Amino acid sequence: MNYSGIDLHSNNSVVTVIDETDRVVAEKRLPNDLTKILAFLAPWQAELAGVVVESTYNWYWLVDGLQAAGLSVHLANTTAIKQYDGLKHSGDETDARHLAHLLRLGILPTGTILPPEARSVRDLARKRMQLVRSRTSHLLAVENITARHQGARLSSAQVQRLTPEAIDQMGLPAEVALAMQANLAVIQTLSAQIGLLEKRLAEKVGPRAEYVLLKTVPGIGPILASIILLEVGSIERFASVGNFASYARCVDSQHMSNGKKKGEGNIRNGNKYLSWAFIEAANFALRFCAEARRFYERKKAKTNPILARKALAHKLARACFHILKE
Repeated sequence: MNYSGIDLHSNNSVVTVIDETDRVVAEKRLPNDLTKILAFLAPWQAELAGVVVESTYNWYWLVDGLQAAGLSVHLANTTAIKQYDGLKHSGDETDARHLAHLLRLGILPTGTILPPEARSVRDLARKRMQLVRSRTSHLLAVENITARHQGARLSSAQVQRLTPEAIDQMGLPAEVALAMQANLAVIQTLSAQIGLLEKRLAEKVGPRAEYVLLKTVPGIGPILASIILLEVGSIERFASVGNFASYARCVDSQHMSNGKKKGEGNIRNGNKYLSWAFIEAANFALRFCAEARRFYERKKAKTNPILARKALAHKLARACFHILKE
């Protein structure tokens, strides 16, 4: 059997094919053109055990195209792969060979390849998060302007209720008022677009039974339920609650030897969106759930507020796993 590794870049890729002895059968740098990559792999397709593609920001087109051509595709989890530090030389070719080598040995850390439709809805939720962060920066800009010039700070709700006429009546210098008008225009545009995205997300996830179940968890409302559901995908891909909590970055990352801590592991390995969602859920649960508040206070008495909040997020993540699994 042969094994292929593809080191994917923004405008080109290095495609390598190795055999069962790690001998390079074929290797070439190709433009990011699906037709040319498939043509290069065609002579070995019958004996090709699999193709490994790096999980970079632009892998969708390549993975979908290779799968449509009938190839067995694996998405490499790049944050979990580390080459030997003592290498004298490394480059794109050695990276592609290393991916194929890990596949041949059966020790390749992989990520989940969601269907294109599921990815599209999930990315829509991520786009909403991006727009909300952008809107928050403009809200804070207006709050800071009023604090500098009037000594009083408006709340976010008050900023969103502002009108151009209200800004003109504040008695601010003309240039300052113009800056606030610009912030306000952007806030209103972003709010309109966020509303459109939330409507589409509600149409996509609202009918799903898992979405209704997630909203029963303390601290989780419609938006967080949508994000958790879309980021998880199929709960069946997690063998245990510990695997799920680790994927959500809700567990410690440490290296132990002889009962002693020798360092920390890869704290970035996992899903940052799930991690954020469960921390947000913990913040809301603290405000509206008495049991969550008591759990948090017990943990805070033994550690500190940050670790206590993380412990509550871990608790909520475990609850969500069992709800979705069972």
